[in-house]
Amino acid sequence: MAAFTGRSSGVFATFGGTALVAAHGLLYGNWLIDDAAITFAYARDIADGFGPVLQPGGDRVEGFSNPAWLALLIFGKLLGVFDTGSLFGVPDYVFFPKLLGLLATAGVLAALHHAAKGFSKRPGPLTFGAGALLALVPSYVMWAVSGLENSLYALAVCWLMALVLRAVPRNELTRARLAVAAGLLAALAALTRPDGALYVVAYPLALLMFVRRYRVPDVLRAGAVSVAVFAVPYGGYLVWRYLEFGRLVPNTAIAKGQEFPGLETFALAGDLLAYAGAWLSLVLAAGVGVLLAKGSARRDVLAVLLVFLGLAAVVFSVLGPEPGGELRFATPFWPIAALLVVFVLAEVSAFVRGIRRVAVIAVVVVAALPTFAAFAESTRDHVESPIVPACLVADRYGRVFNGYADVLGLRDGTLLVPDVGGTALTSRLRVVDLVGLTHARIADLAGAGEHGQLRDYLFDEVKPTFVHSHEPWSQISGITADARLDRDYFPLYEGGPKGDWVRKDAVPSMAKLQELRDYAEVVTSRVNRERHAEPRAACGDRLRPGQTP
Repeated sequence: MAAFTGRSSGVFATFGGTALVAAHGLLYGNWLIDDAAITFAYARDIADGFGPVLQPGGDRVEGFSNPAWLALLIFGKLLGVFDTGSLFGVPDYVFFPKLLGLLATAGVLAALHHAAKGFSKRPGPLTFGAGALLALVPSYVMWAVSGLENSLYALAVCWLMALVLRAVPRNELTRARLAVAAGLLAALAALTRPDGALYVVAYPLALLMFVRRYRVPDVLRAGAVSVAVFAVPYGGYLVWRYLEFGRLVPNTAIAKGQEFPGLETFALAGDLLAYAGAWLSLVLAAGVGVLLAKGSARRDVLAVLLVFLGLAAVVFSVLGPEPGGELRFATPFWPIAALLVVFVLAEVSAFVRGIRRVAVIAVVVVAALPTFAAFAESTRDHVESPIVPACLVADRYGRVFNGYADVLGLRDGTLLVPDVGGTALTSRLRVVDLVGLTHARIADLAGAGEHGQLRDYLFDEVKPTFVHSHEPWSQISGITADARLDRDYFPLYEGGPKGDWVRKDAVPSMAKLQELRDYAEVVTSRVNRERHAEPRAACGDRLRPGQTP
């Protein structure tokens, strides 16, 4: 128990919890999601002086929605520890983003420890307990090691919560230093994920909750300072975005057709409770009720935790669940929920003694069993079939199509494909994004649901040299059912809603077409087998345009 006392308490709890998250993360191996590779491509091109483009010489499009995370990757690239080679025998495009994710997780747990010090004499056990719970949640861990910005997002939100929690019992909510820090942390959240901008209301909500303790002018001043501080970096970025890209929102939001949420949107918060488990959620709610009924001395702590948890649920609902995405946008919810669970359990246990305490613990354990079983199943599923691996995309669509181009003797050309992260990192062809995340014109058409006009644009104006499509994008766009695909393209590999095609005028002879199909039968089939046999494997020390399988 000595490790949980004194000054070493926070260090042990923070890094012990982080180690548990890392141990869970190791199960996913070298897996990175392809969306992360889109940001990698932008980081490479910005660091190399080409500007915010998917590929050198391409259109300037904001095909990323995480500028703060992008900045860290650019910094890593400039330092030579990202997109350069390998670190400790691991490709640095794998090692560096995963390390950043774990360091941000350590920052999350440090925030929880800082918060716990304000209401507990033993913050170490509470923090370690929250970290242990967090390490069990696939929705947190897999996104922390996915190459995306999720844990940095959670770090900003959790430190905002921690500072408010520490200020409430001291009646220091209106201090100027806190107002400035709250504004900066809300700005960091907003520049890490677009939905993070909603956290600008967190500090004003806390002021409103405890307004009776302060002079109204002080409350108004603190709220105004916080919003003004938030507006400087975030507003500055919005101005730059408009001047650079001519848009007020990321191109990704337009491509996804995101609209202002209606009331029905917030029903999606129920997905979080379903994921956490009905029985465990019910027991937690009962524990909260007991604390309120018993008049716990720490009701203020409970109120702040519930407000931030509720706000995290609302922010998640604004974007909604990513299909098949293991609640990708819910990351800040889980550390707040973990701290709430250990806090409620500790507080309720303090009210009971002896056999009653044993009974309380037994009820919690039994209620948690279905949740942990579901978590284990989810982890197993994602270990066996991780979501859109970047290396599968790099090999199958980047390197394979480079091989097709080599067979035809093409030094340039265009490739229409729905997965563009790994493709952009390895393809020497000009990549055209069927989904529209990195292509402004396609984003406008796809986001508006104008799929007929989208196909007209692709077939009659872009006329890509190569086409690849698969479900669900074939059905959404209708591209593989369009008669112009058969009219203008030869099939190369597979067929129907899933396959590879080459434009007829790029093939000089039927003999060359057969050579191309033979190449696809041997090489593309091999790449498919190898990538699906080892979906969590890396794809070489370096990802560079022009590479072939």
